[in-house]
Amino acid sequence: MVQAITLRDRKQFHANVLGCKNITFKHVTVSAPKDSPNTDGIDIGRSDGVKIIDTDIKTGDDCISIRDGAKNLDITGVTCGPEHGISIGSLGKFANKEPVEGIKVSKCTLTDTSNGVRIKSWASEFPGTVSNMYFEDITVKNVSFPVLIDQKYCPWNKCKMDAESNFKLSNISFKNIHGTAALPEVVKLVCSGIFPFENVKLADVDITFSGPDSPTKSESMQAQAAALDVVAKFCVKADLNTDFSKPLLDAWKEACGSTTPTTILIPEGTYLLSQSTLEGP
Repeated sequence: MVQAITLRDRKQFHANVLGCKNITFKHVTVSAPKDSPNTDGIDIGRSDGVKIIDTDIKTGDDCISIRDGAKNLDITGVTCGPEHGISIGSLGKFANKEPVEGIKVSKCTLTDTSNGVRIKSWASEFPGTVSNMYFEDITVKNVSFPVLIDQKYCPWNKCKMDAESNFKLSNISFKNIHGTAALPEVVKLVCSGIFPFENVKLADVDITFSGPDSPTKSESMQAQAAALDVVAKFCVKADLNTDFSKPLLDAWKEACGSTTPTTILIPEGTYLLSQSTLEGP
């Protein structure tokens, strides 16, 4: 266990956890000027069972950076800020990267950071996977992008703009994320055209835009709210003879017109679907 120590003013990563198993950081303080680049607080890669508990991190880059090969991590009670927040990645810039899986971030507070909780992968040809990410009970205070998944990460615009990420992202949950945002776009999801992320859930996201132009409260995003079962309500058959497009459009219109958040549920099965246009808002 690394406990009750202070790491201060390193030129780069303050703690680099590589190839470790079952190590715990508790009551650790990390401090560096906010204008010091690449001064990640704790950087974790190719490690299993790392815990970060009740730790305070103020740096010029990511508070916690989780890289390839990290799995079964538990991050709880961390206070973070300023600068970049808690990040999975960046990933996919180089070949032969190991999967990232089983990451839980909970009961953390981020203040004056550019990002809150973030997953980022480069728009490049190198493959990889990220799965089973859980972000729960997160408080954000004046954070620019509180929730961000970016599969076209390209700092300094030094990428091929038509490239796509080959990293597969799946089973990601954001629950009870609340507080204030410095920008109106409190949730930003940027998908890869090749491998768009799968099974991303948002529940109880309640964030107020605190900027000067429009101090209005965002609506809670209840991605797991009332379920509208298309098959049960509109008597659809899961076969290759009954056109599924009209019941789907009817369900879409009803969900869009609902006064409460609604999930359209399509039970597992094989359906015949002709062309359908699903329009907003």
